[in-house]
Amino acid sequence: MVRIMKLLTRDERPPGEEPVSDLVPELEVSRAKRVRVLLAAACSPLLFSFTAIAAVLAMVSFAADRSRFSATGAVLAAGPGWLASWQVELDLGGHPLGVLPLLPTLLVGWLVARAAARAARRCGGRTPADAVPVVTVIAGAHALFGVLVALLAGGSPVDVNPLTAFCVPGLLSGLAAIAGVAKVCGLPAAVRDRFDPVAVQGLKAGALGLAALIACGAVVFTAATALSWSTVDRLFEPGFGASFGLFVLSVAYLPNAVVAALSFTTGPGFSVGSLTVGMFGYQEGQLPGVPVLAGIPSQHAVWWPALLVLPALVGALVGWRIRAIDEDPMLRMRAVAVAGALVAFGCVILGTLSGGRLGDGPFDPVSVPVGVASVIAFCWIVVPGGFVAFFAGAHEAPEPPGEPEVEEDLVEPEEDEPAEEETEAEAEESAEDVDEAPAEEEPEPEPEAESEPEPEPDGAVDDAVTESTEGSGDESAPGDDR
Repeated sequence: MVRIMKLLTRDERPPGEEPVSDLVPELEVSRAKRVRVLLAAACSPLLFSFTAIAAVLAMVSFAADRSRFSATGAVLAAGPGWLASWQVELDLGGHPLGVLPLLPTLLVGWLVARAAARAARRCGGRTPADAVPVVTVIAGAHALFGVLVALLAGGSPVDVNPLTAFCVPGLLSGLAAIAGVAKVCGLPAAVRDRFDPVAVQGLKAGALGLAALIACGAVVFTAATALSWSTVDRLFEPGFGASFGLFVLSVAYLPNAVVAALSFTTGPGFSVGSLTVGMFGYQEGQLPGVPVLAGIPSQHAVWWPALLVLPALVGALVGWRIRAIDEDPMLRMRAVAVAGALVAFGCVILGTLSGGRLGDGPFDPVSVPVGVASVIAFCWIVVPGGFVAFFAGAHEAPEPPGEPEVEEDLVEPEEDEPAEEETEAEAEESAEDVDEAPAEEEPEPEPEAESEPEPEPDGAVDDAVTESTEGSGDESAPGDDR
């Protein structure tokens, strides 16, 4: 037995070569290194964004024609500027400033997401539980820094609510960190395992639809700005300093303008103070002299409703994306509804972040009707998307119509007589075959089992018994001499 076990467990590798396991154990990260990585992930995007904002403010201040450059002033102004990049409403000398640029928000969010992903990889994160400390540390650091800036700004011309400075940067940075660690820590796989597959497909299609609507808004804004290029050129002042400041301001507010163009393309429109621009309505008003707003038309045009083809095509695109997820049309319609809900929610978020208070003057407030815009965006996705998903997708083939059992029962008695006629015809054919067969092969007639034997005379019976007795006696002793 021992010899057999040695043969079964014999190693076929050449001598001197050690076995290598397929599962290489991962090295554990020490606690000190983990703390170091988390602190770097929390502080590096924070310090980098603060420095970048201070540098931009210093450049604008230095390039201005009639201003005195001060490095200390640029650093002090970088604190409220950092809060503005995280969409924290400011108070400038008693005048609220809530219309904050979205481009700095996207940039600082990208920095946080990148730092979070790098920290998760260095800490060996593989599960959703490993993402919790990374997200918590980053969100906490930004929330605390926001409170610190709000407290230091007290008594200056710029006033900030400490509670808002704590909650908004912490919330937005936490969401950016979650987006960064999602792929590293397997959050998409966890979502797919816990959610309905149809809902997951609907969320993917909804993200595609929201991106397509944003692209439509960007196309409309670009076309309107290009057609109004003379106005854009006139708004830039001859001096380099003022023009540079207007250029930086316009670039920072580009995402806000794209969101306003998106709302206009889908139908609800937007408003700047008393000015209201909608697909089916227009109300005149004053506009600030900023080049990013040069594409806003001065009067209503009859051809504007033709732009509604763009959101209809986006809805059809969503339906085309969903058409092949399942053969059941009702499941596809449910996925379309999920996609429409995601697009509506995204429009609410974008409209809320792109608008707000703009002092107390004639340009206050800048707003997008988020309620109406979300409902209309939902309809633009569900109606054409549902139509395409329902009719362009696969459908189950209908079952072939079969005869009911009741009809078969009614037909059976009618087929009895033809069946008997066929049986008699087959019997006649078999009899003819038997007659045509040769006489030698004719089978012997079977004895009739039911016929009773005829009675024999008594004498014949006695003679048969005597003969059988004598024959048995002769056969039992042939040639016996006794």
